[in-house]
Amino acid sequence: MADKVKSIDQATIEMIEKAAEDGASIVFERAVTTRPCPIGDEGSCCSICAMGPCRVPLPKGKEETEEEHRKRKGVCGATAETIAARNFVRMCAAGTASHGDHGREVAKVFLEVARGEAPGFEIKDEQKLLQLALDMGIEIGDRSNSEIAVDLGETLSKEFGKQEGELLFLKRAPIKRQEIWQQMDVAPRGIDREVSEALHRTHMGTDQDYHSLLRHAVRVSLADGWGGSMIATELQDILFGTPSPVASEINLGVLKEDEVNIIIHGHEPYLAEILAVVAQEPDIQKYALSKGAKGINLAGMCCTANEVLMRHGVPIAGNFLQQELAIVTGAVEAMVVDVQCIMQGMAEVASCYHTKVITTDPRAHIEGATHMEFDSRNAAESARKVLRAAIDNFPNRGKKVRIPQYKNNLIAGFSHETINYLLGGTFRSSYKPLNDNIINGRIRGVAGVVGCNNARIAHDDIHVTLVKELIKNDVLVLQTGCAAMACAKVGLMTPEAASQYAGEGLASVCEAVGIPPVLHMGACVDNSRILMAATAMVKDGGLGDDISDLPVAGAAPEWMSEKAIAIGQYCVGSGLYTVFGVEWPTIGSKAVTRYLFKEMEEMYGGMWDFEPDPIKMAKLMIDHIDKKRKALGIDKARERVLFDMAMRRELI
Repeated sequence: MADKVKSIDQATIEMIEKAAEDGASIVFERAVTTRPCPIGDEGSCCSICAMGPCRVPLPKGKEETEEEHRKRKGVCGATAETIAARNFVRMCAAGTASHGDHGREVAKVFLEVARGEAPGFEIKDEQKLLQLALDMGIEIGDRSNSEIAVDLGETLSKEFGKQEGELLFLKRAPIKRQEIWQQMDVAPRGIDREVSEALHRTHMGTDQDYHSLLRHAVRVSLADGWGGSMIATELQDILFGTPSPVASEINLGVLKEDEVNIIIHGHEPYLAEILAVVAQEPDIQKYALSKGAKGINLAGMCCTANEVLMRHGVPIAGNFLQQELAIVTGAVEAMVVDVQCIMQGMAEVASCYHTKVITTDPRAHIEGATHMEFDSRNAAESARKVLRAAIDNFPNRGKKVRIPQYKNNLIAGFSHETINYLLGGTFRSSYKPLNDNIINGRIRGVAGVVGCNNARIAHDDIHVTLVKELIKNDVLVLQTGCAAMACAKVGLMTPEAASQYAGEGLASVCEAVGIPPVLHMGACVDNSRILMAATAMVKDGGLGDDISDLPVAGAAPEWMSEKAIAIGQYCVGSGLYTVFGVEWPTIGSKAVTRYLFKEMEEMYGGMWDFEPDPIKMAKLMIDHIDKKRKALGIDKARERVLFDMAMRRELI
């Protein structure tokens, strides 16, 4: 990428240049000097036993003959199909394990709060607690919230180790979708069970039929979307509050020269939640003043940023590829991290400046960082220790401070419950107005654009180009994770963006409701909100009987992590057309790729696709949406009918 634009974001470009001046090695430099393995890139390398690694690449520049294909085998005889499928399943399993372990930790803290063992936290959404308890068959009666919460926490905690039956949240899906899962024998039994079985199936000499392997890829990924991720989202909402629209700012310009800057980075929300509260304590504020600072400035990075943004309006400093650049500003006293998407190179970058990298989770240590483990049972004191360490570091700032003056406004906090309320009002909360506007053609369809950044392509470019093309064509966009941050940085998450960027139909709906054309729904685990939104669209009627009937498409344009593959697979397994950019990990096997891109649609109603060009990607998604509109019979413009009183009475 040396001769290409590394980012479309000016703050990022400025800090890349500053890093070079300061002699700091950052991800953008490493992406140039460290080249990807072309064989591993296409999924054609097997390293699961000591007879390998076995590399079975496709012949370059010509069509593969049958004889060449027969010879493409590992030492044990594993075919290119088996190798590609194994690698794919392992990615799904790792992604599910990551979100599952997040959900397990949420359930643990939830139970501690319910039992009164975690002072500093409390149940903030009583209504959601009671509703979820009813959904799970838990007795309400005249019992206290704490008693109900204990039962709910114990019920959902059992979902991780369950060995038989089906995950409870599968019952939330449309009936037709549940029938498909049962027919295909992919309904997950327990979250950990499916991850463990995925690793066993892909062990040397176990499952060696790519059809069977890829069926389990669906099963283990559904254990993410309708299991670990959904449990995390629901319990976090009950504990910390279900998000509602909140205004904030985004990009490196949110850092402040005269305050203690603390970046909260990772995916677990507990420390971030308590930091947001404790940072306002008078004693902590006085301590900051005593060190020469005018205050404490919390800012988020990656998905922890999305969590505290959605609930507290804490500004976002940046997405995945900006984590090292925040340190390069020279203005960050502490980078406080927990798990997932944390670059090890960040500690080396910090050594060029005064920043302390503080790890807080027992599962994630970094060589060269300071470890200050977070204790959920003594949360406030854990937070105070971190804050004091950051404040003590404020006088150590050097002369290399330069904060880029780029930031933008955004509106976030669009949980699926909030969308329900905004569309239908207090007394008639419903997705029916959305369905009606899809049916009448003002909104063409809905797209979920999610996922990571990838240093192999220009930072943020594909996210922004794709989303602008979609909303221009009247497609409402739902976003999570780093993808949401990319679009927020260019102003697509304000209500004013509708008139500037959206098509006439979508703009008219957004202006009537007062929402942006691109809705921020939260962190990566919160893709489960998109599943619930799609399910609500089905249940409110008029758009078919299943998620696969909806004029809806999904994309992860700049994906890089195994979590993204698991997310994509559970979307496909739930009936959604899903297209990825950058690269595709099964290109080394035409049969496996054909299965994922074609045959899965016949079985699950959803399928994968791959397209690195964002305009072509948008066209694929719009074509799919139009195909679904045609199948529903809503592809033709309809005359607007104004109902008189007699016609209204007939509807009652």
